[in-house]
Parts: sequence; C-alpha cells; structure tokens
Amino acid sequence: MVFMVTNDKIETFIIEHGLPFEQVQDGLWLIHDEVDHIDNIVVYHTPPVLTFRVKLMEAPEKATRDVLFKRLLELNATSMVAGAYGLEDDAVVIVDTLQSENLDHNEFQATIDALAIAVREHYEELRAIVGESRPAAEASSQV
Repeated sequence: MVFMVTNDKIETFIIEHGLPFEQVQDGLWLIHDEVDHIDNIVVYHTPPVLTFRVKLMEAPEKATRDVLFKRLLELNATSMVAGAYGLEDDAVVIVDTLQSENLDHNEFQATIDALAIAVREHYEELRAIVGESRPAAEASSQV
C-alpha cells in the first residue's frame, strides 16, 4: 500500500514547523522564515514530488557571471546539505525535491533547515561576487 501525503498534511508540516506562510493556490505555499531572514521559500506539491525553491538573486551581467556560476558549482559539490543551486529563467535559485510518498515531518523540516543553512552560509559570499547590496530577507519573493 502506498501512502501519499496530501496538501493538507503538507500544510500541517508547515504549521508544525512554526513558520508564517501563505497558501498561494492549492498545492503551492510561500513560507516566510523570519528567523533565518528568508522571505521566499516556495513549496509546491505536484504528486508524487514536493519541490522547495528559494530565489536568491537575479543572475549577474556577463562580467561576473562565470565567476558566480563556477562558485555555485563548487558549492553544489562541497557544501550543499540538500538540494542544489541552479538557474531558473535569469534567477539564481536553490531547489530541492522530496518524494511525497511516505514523507514525514522530519524530512520536511530537514529540507527547510538545509535551505536556510545554505542561504545563511553562502548568500553574503555570492552577493559579494555579483556586487548586489540587498540583504537576503529582501530578496525577491516572486513565485
């Protein structure tokens, strides 16, 4: 028997984690992690996959693009607890996915925590590479 986590159960996980959030639409939430100053954790459920996404910044102009992308690849290989840095449209993002089959609260919380750690540990360095002056909490929260 396969147990599939429902959208209601995922919302319960978010509530149990104690994070403010808004449900944007069915199966899509925007989490505001005020403790770690991340205002744009997007969680979306397209069974059987639960995807987490954080937009860090717009990709830089050509001058620093190669330096940033090289550093992101290095971080993917050495420092990412879960997920990976990537490029979505023209934005630098962190993305992680979990199977919603048999998903439990600990897996959900570990993923949120891993995203927060990555932002906390890497954002300032990445921002310095591109010369961006906004703090992580003010990064765009576009869904």
